[in-house]
Amino acid sequence: MPLYEAKDYFQLFVSGASSGCIYVLIALGLIAIYNVTGVVNLAQGEFVMLGAMFAVLFRGFHLPLGTSLLAAVLSVMLVGAFVQRVTIHPARHAPPVTLIIITIGTAITIRGLALLFWGTTPYSLPEFSPGPPVQVAGAVLSRQRLWIMGTAMLVLLLLYLFFEFTLLGRAVRACALNRVSAELMGVDSSLMALLAYVLSAGMSAVAGVVMAPLTLVSYDMGLVLGLKGFVVAIMGEMENAPAAVVGGILLGVLESFASAMISSGFKDAIAFFVLFVVLLLRTVRFRDLLGRRT
Repeated sequence: MPLYEAKDYFQLFVSGASSGCIYVLIALGLIAIYNVTGVVNLAQGEFVMLGAMFAVLFRGFHLPLGTSLLAAVLSVMLVGAFVQRVTIHPARHAPPVTLIIITIGTAITIRGLALLFWGTTPYSLPEFSPGPPVQVAGAVLSRQRLWIMGTAMLVLLLLYLFFEFTLLGRAVRACALNRVSAELMGVDSSLMALLAYVLSAGMSAVAGVVMAPLTLVSYDMGLVLGLKGFVVAIMGEMENAPAAVVGGILLGVLESFASAMISSGFKDAIAFFVLFVVLLLRTVRFRDLLGRRT
């Protein structure tokens, strides 16, 4: 049904922006790993799934909600460290295609183990702040979406402070800029690669935790989310974090409007249409560059 009131458009925008925040967290994890190690981690979506699943698991032990969420994020960070040391580190000198295939195999393995452990039954997680929706400028928004946007902003702030004002964060940035020069200055690039994986897994776990109350949690939920995070990372050219933030919000908003105004079946297709457009524009720009050189 057509929407005519401004509050309806605003509600679609905020709903889409909250979904975009999830994509941003996933994309930033991809960018962190790629810049430090040169690996495109196609298992990133599985970290999102594990974050949500672990939150449900720990909540089942009747732990307080906050404790369950923190334990879930820390557990996924440990999984990220294990994955990096067992799969990527031994093959760190392999060609990029080999490393991509390794990450695909890792994703399939994690998904299979999750299927064996949790089964096909979807799970749910209670909202962080139960209560009626909040009205903002006439739009009705669930409290959990406000949690998603607030958490994403907090994570972005913490990342900025970490990379700008801590010695460890600057060491990671140095490896991302020039690994050889960083090693000559005494930076352990192997340790920084491990740290990038841990941070990346943590960001994806946070994304899974905060989105879990809005959707049913299942073993295969990470596949589509990982692909959308990859699209957003491509929008940031795999290295530009601010562009990825803008791109993630834009993708979420486009999905929200397309789902409401066209059909909900177009929601997932939007991400791949955006990927096609971005790659096409980059190809055209590259051809123009070659034309100017000749």
